[in-house]
Amino acid sequence: MELYLDTSDVTAVRKLARVFPLAGVTTNPSIVAAGNRPLAALLPELREALGGKGRLFAQVMARRAEEMVQDARQLRAMVADLVVKVPVTAEGLTAIALLKAEGIPTLGTAVYSATQGLLAALAGAEYVAPYVNRIDAQGGSGMRSVEELQQLLALHAPQAKVLAASFKTPRQALDCLLTGCQSITLPLDIAQQFIASPAVDAAIEKFEQDWMAAFGRKTL
Repeated sequence: MELYLDTSDVTAVRKLARVFPLAGVTTNPSIVAAGNRPLAALLPELREALGGKGRLFAQVMARRAEEMVQDARQLRAMVADLVVKVPVTAEGLTAIALLKAEGIPTLGTAVYSATQGLLAALAGAEYVAPYVNRIDAQGGSGMRSVEELQQLLALHAPQAKVLAASFKTPRQALDCLLTGCQSITLPLDIAQQFIASPAVDAAIEKFEQDWMAAFGRKTL
């Protein structure tokens, strides 16, 4: 199982890398724009925040296949082992196949259906990213799409992995893992909810109060 953070916040990555067994960090154009840092500066800092290990993902901006390939080469010049995110459009599928031929790993992104994801995998994508919450928001079932995509990849493209994305609740992420999803990427707020609980804080506070009442100190 691979756990990623979906963010451009270097400080948060550095902090959470001490807590989570992170496989790396995913970004997209909106995430990078929100941080207002150019990728050439951001990506090496994210790698350093991960302790010099882990996979980084960044997305092409071009719309045409040949230009997507040029973007991918530019991104790989910034970080040599970066995984290039390519939207799964008709042009994107062509670009994924071209990049596969060059030995450049890709993630098919902006996936809203299982068949769309399967096409990305068949074109050569190493990862496929269904947008769980966004599918829900459009009246579909994000979890059902993940389940169907898992089945399709197992049958027809076992070399590819689902990397589920777009979560609004910890439950959505947990449900993806329960279906056997091999990889997920969490936004910071969801990752932090995984390790923060008012009930846990209250229990620890009660332990300290009881200990202090009995022994007059909070230390062993």
